[in-house]
Amino acid sequence: MGRIVAIDYGQKRTGIAVTDELKIIATGLTTIRSMDVLTFLKDYTRQNLVECIVVGEPKQMNYSNSGSSVYIEPFVRTLKAAFPEIPVDRVDERFTSLIASRTIREAGLKKKARQDKALVDTVSATIILQSYMEMMK
Repeated sequence: MGRIVAIDYGQKRTGIAVTDELKIIATGLTTIRSMDVLTFLKDYTRQNLVECIVVGEPKQMNYSNSGSSVYIEPFVRTLKAAFPEIPVDRVDERFTSLIASRTIREAGLKKKARQDKALVDTVSATIILQSYMEMMK
């Protein structure tokens, strides 16, 4: 059985989350520079069986594409070309950063940790992955 990898792609940083092999638990893995995502995924897929990649899809409240689609859509096309054997699915990512920030705050982390944008990106990727897993049930 393979893992599911979720990506919260941003212009500068990208949060990555993964499932366990049984696809029961979503766990934040890391945040990396966006320019390094493909290299990271190539290394990760050499060491782990990946069944699917999920990328957050930025939408407005009326379900139209948000402004960040301008850089996410080319990334998704490049991702599909780089990993033609792995399906790439999309998940609505509205409010994930807000939910991630709230989750971090509620976890009782100190102010400095709460301001860590990399942590927010990793938690956002985890939320995207959890949403995807719930949709697949």
